[in-house]
Amino acid sequence: MELITNKIIIISIFLLIITMIETLAYSTRISGTRVRLIATALSLFSTLVIVSRFSTMIQQPLTAKLIAEAPASNKLVFLEGQYRILIGVTSVGVLLGILLFPTFINIFSRAIIQLSNERGSIFALFKKNCSIAGIKKVINCFRLPKLSYLKGITLQTIPKRLFVINVVISAVFTIGVLSSIYATLLVPDSYAGAALTSSGIINGIATILLTLFIDPKASVLADRVTKQPSKYIYLKSYSLTMISSKFVGTIVAQVLFIPAAYYVAWFAKWI
Repeated sequence: MELITNKIIIISIFLLIITMIETLAYSTRISGTRVRLIATALSLFSTLVIVSRFSTMIQQPLTAKLIAEAPASNKLVFLEGQYRILIGVTSVGVLLGILLFPTFINIFSRAIIQLSNERGSIFALFKKNCSIAGIKKVINCFRLPKLSYLKGITLQTIPKRLFVINVVISAVFTIGVLSSIYATLLVPDSYAGAALTSSGIINGIATILLTLFIDPKASVLADRVTKQPSKYIYLKSYSLTMISSKFVGTIVAQVLFIPAAYYVAWFAKWI
């Protein structure tokens, strides 16, 4: 039986959408700072996060169903291979998001202004751009990444502690669901339900870290840049830190995947 099936391809498409949206969402604060509409930018950011979470809700049941289709003779090894492919797809999604980052800074800058003009109506925003003229304007926003974007960014402007924290958070989010599903095979059937639902606890810890250490710093930094344009380099450094650490986190996830599954299995028995 082949590792890459039609279902794996479908799940991979969802993962690409999720990770690209989550990566590109970091550009909304830069766009909001450019057009001096931070609150509107945060609203757009929240919308993007909701879209990615909805894609996750669809992807999770499909991922769990892979267990039923795995060969009984080597189920653990087979599923590990499939899940590692999905983790790799997550890394590809982040890379695509990084490549499209400059493009979406321009797109979101226009979108934030239009969202403000439409008094916060997302539907009106989409309706206005779902035309030939609107699509052409979006295409004209396309920009390739350039080394000049890194001008002025040094080790002093990069928040190193934030980089490390986001690597951990990204790794946990990447494997939270996969490790929990895999853990159902490591415990007796009576504990399988507990192992499967443990992903909420794992991702919950990452969410708390995100809320305590990253989101407040990003919001405060965006406000400061709005008031003092000379600090714009720090916002660029923050964005570079977040997208690069997210990519590194997906690589670290490959290492943590199996240990995390055994941890979930232990936790399911312990509770």
